Amino acid sequence: MFKKLTLMVLAIVLSGCASVPEDDAWADPRDPFEDFNRDMWAFNEKLDEHVLLPAAEAYENVPEPVREGLRNVSDNLEEPASLLNNALQGKVTDAGVSFWRFVINSTVGVVGIFDVATPLGLERRRETFGETLASYGVPEGPYLMLPGYGPTVVIDRGADLYDRTYFPRSELDFSARAARTGVKALDTRLQLRQQEQLMQNSLDPYSFVKEAYFQYWRNKVYDGNPPVEPDPLEEELDDDFYDQF
Repeated sequence: MFKKLTLMVLAIVLSGCASVPEDDAWADPRDPFEDFNRDMWAFNEKLDEHVLLPAAEAYENVPEPVREGLRNVSDNLEEPASLLNNALQGKVTDAGVSFWRFVINSTVGVVGIFDVATPLGLERRRETFGETLASYGVPEGPYLMLPGYGPTVVIDRGADLYDRTYFPRSELDFSARAARTGVKALDTRLQLRQQEQLMQNSLDPYSFVKEAYFQYWRNKVYDGNPPVEPDPLEEELDDDFYDQF
């Protein structure tokens, strides 16, 4: 446990140390490790082409009810973490929903294979410790493209170390954790096929995915209602500029 705490604190400290080169006026301040990240992007593309996509397409041959059951079990394991994180964010009602979802799906739903709670009106209220930290104003840290994983920010992945310490995920052995990770990865890869054409049509797929990730992350943190951010270009164009036209 101490090791996990140390790793997360170190990650957050490192995120504060990251800086954008002063001589690069076009650098994205959110992406101070862009050279490294683009290398990882190229690596992940090759990994996806030769390993992940073929595995996902093979997994697609598994009957949908079986895949849905595995997905439900994986989601059910996250409910206790959602319960605690909702409570830490002051979302008492959502914490209660997470509690009853876990109880109902773990019993009536046979250890989560069947999602009985959703038809009863108990929609999933997933929250992570990264979102909890962000809600308290902890900086998200630099954007990272992780090998074999994909886009993230330090606070999102670093806080995962805490979410894994809650029952029942804390009781999983290595093989069970690996199986769960594999199921989520393959299921996610199948879902992402719908966005592939958009990415391929973009001028810079790396930047497209980065912007999509930040939009996704902000939607998570603000529960789908992120505040409108001012356009930095718009701020730089003062009244004197418009007067010229």
